[in-house]
Amino acid sequence: MEKPPFRQNQHCGDWELKERLGMGGFAHVYLYLNHETSDKLAVKMCRLELTPRNKDRWSREIQIMKKLNHINVVTARDVPEEMKHIALNDLPLLAMEYCSKGDLRKMLSKPENCCGLKESEVLSLLHDVELFETKPYTVTVDYWSFGTMVFECSCGFRPFLHNLQPVQWASKVRNKGPKDIMAVEEQNGEVRFSTHLPYPNNLSSTLLEPMEGLLQLMLKWDPVQRGGRLCADSKKPQCFEVLEQILSMKVVHLLNMTTAQVHSLQLDPEESLHSLQRRIEAETKITVVNQELLQETGVSLDPRKPAAECVLDGVRGWDSYIVYLFDKSLTKYSGPLSARPLPDKVNSILQEAKTQLPLVVLKKVWAEAVSYICGLKEDYSRLFQGQRAAMLSLLRYNTNLTGCKNSMFGFSQQLKAKLDFFKSSIQYDLEKYSDQMHYGISSEKMLKAWQENEERAAAFAQVAEVGHLDEEIMALHSEIVELQRSPYARRQGDKMEQLEEKAIELYKHLKSRCKTPDSDMCSDSSEMVKAIIQTVQNQDKVLKDLYTHLSKILLSKQKIIDLFPRIKKTLESIKEADNTVMQMQIKRQREFWHLLKIACAQNSSRNSIAASPESSNPLQASHWSHLMQDAAEEQAKSIVDQDWSWTKYDTLSTKVKKRSA
Repeated sequence: MEKPPFRQNQHCGDWELKERLGMGGFAHVYLYLNHETSDKLAVKMCRLELTPRNKDRWSREIQIMKKLNHINVVTARDVPEEMKHIALNDLPLLAMEYCSKGDLRKMLSKPENCCGLKESEVLSLLHDVELFETKPYTVTVDYWSFGTMVFECSCGFRPFLHNLQPVQWASKVRNKGPKDIMAVEEQNGEVRFSTHLPYPNNLSSTLLEPMEGLLQLMLKWDPVQRGGRLCADSKKPQCFEVLEQILSMKVVHLLNMTTAQVHSLQLDPEESLHSLQRRIEAETKITVVNQELLQETGVSLDPRKPAAECVLDGVRGWDSYIVYLFDKSLTKYSGPLSARPLPDKVNSILQEAKTQLPLVVLKKVWAEAVSYICGLKEDYSRLFQGQRAAMLSLLRYNTNLTGCKNSMFGFSQQLKAKLDFFKSSIQYDLEKYSDQMHYGISSEKMLKAWQENEERAAAFAQVAEVGHLDEEIMALHSEIVELQRSPYARRQGDKMEQLEEKAIELYKHLKSRCKTPDSDMCSDSSEMVKAIIQTVQNQDKVLKDLYTHLSKILLSKQKIIDLFPRIKKTLESIKEADNTVMQMQIKRQREFWHLLKIACAQNSSRNSIAASPESSNPLQASHWSHLMQDAAEEQAKSIVDQDWSWTKYDTLSTKVKKRSA
């Protein structure tokens, strides 16, 4: 029975074709909607007459999809019976779950991805590719498919003559070198091969070389050599060994805030942070002692922990997590800053903006221009995050400063209170000492010591005075508040985002022109060049403002750092003075009670010599009793908590009262 011709509005029972979702080298993908259940299916249908070899490849692809079960792989569905008759060329259909946000092709078609996905996304893709590692259907043709997919995700276009269909480029590529992973056709028709990934791309320097090694294994033309030799131990193809090495790499990405350059360093197992810092010193010329490594939260990396602290578990790619490197010997960052490298094709249109180029050629040049403009905006965003990390670090230092200030102020007030007590106490004792001298109790040595203590206590008042430091700290607090309120503490990239949108719109318009009958026409790059120049100029301006503000942040932080030793020294002086005053008070009270014991002993001797009780002087005894009572009360008020049991005051007082009677 002859199959009905396929039509765009075709119904298959309850299933209705809604739209074409995409087109590949051999097939189209269509969206079907079930009117009864509202289910949606993406149906892939072969559209060409295929060779026996490609028919086998098509059937194997369907078998693979039906066996796969992975969160990041589209799930295959059973083809509805009423839909099977629309298959062409006696080849089965592939039904898949419908993903409303599109597939990898749609993601790659976004202008911001025109020169490849972000590194974190590429690494995520490699992790998903690894699931094929132990499957029996992993054959050399799959290595080629994986390789072309990984290349396109890394660079934004297919590796070999991306403007041509496979049947057109196969004859030109078959003679490529064993390590060639890319071929482009120059304007003069010459095919140029390369063993390296092209710039621009979004991969870090550490990842580039192993990625090129992986692609060189997967994109060998000879199927026998493709994927590399089997490893003796694991029995796996060499390409999967390289893939595992890439995915197991621990890499720390550093943004040097003094130069705006990103450094990527692969970590050795169990490497210490100090070892990493020595490598950073060799690469950046910033000595270990002057390195400050800040996380996004403004927290410094702990030197006691291993260097792996710089790498977050489960987070890969320099676009996902980066550590900010500061030079503590500098408080003013003024460059020179490392500029983003300008792609050769973009540089050529900057030199000759009016040059007419075919639209298909211009499309690739403008793609690189869009990538460059997007990159300039992202460079600013990363530097702004570094400025924000510095601000958060400053606020942490400011919190510590406030704690130190409060501690210093508390000890200062405590010392002042003790000095006030000591001063009033010693003045009272000196007055009372003068009064009791009429009764014959005196010690010139003790009197001189008390007078010297009074002078020393007066000198300690200067130690307790911290007003000058308090004023400096309060002024610094106000300075930090102003830094927080500054407009430069917020992102200034609005203009750059507008220019990015403008460049993307220009690129989209050019792509749409490439699909029209006049796609063979030529055009110049005046508008795109204008967008590039404006973006560079705007980036220069916002970076100048950013670094001016950053320098103010770093200066305030240095002021805090300089204050810490001064506060520490002041605290030590206050505590030393406090301890000295306490010792002076204790010594003075001991001397006083020692004098009182002598006086009591002398009085006791006099009373024993007296001829009779009538000859004793009751007024004098009463005076001694009151004197001892006053001394005891004065002692009770003392800030010094001493054990006074040795004085036996009660027994002594009782004896005096008896003698007075």
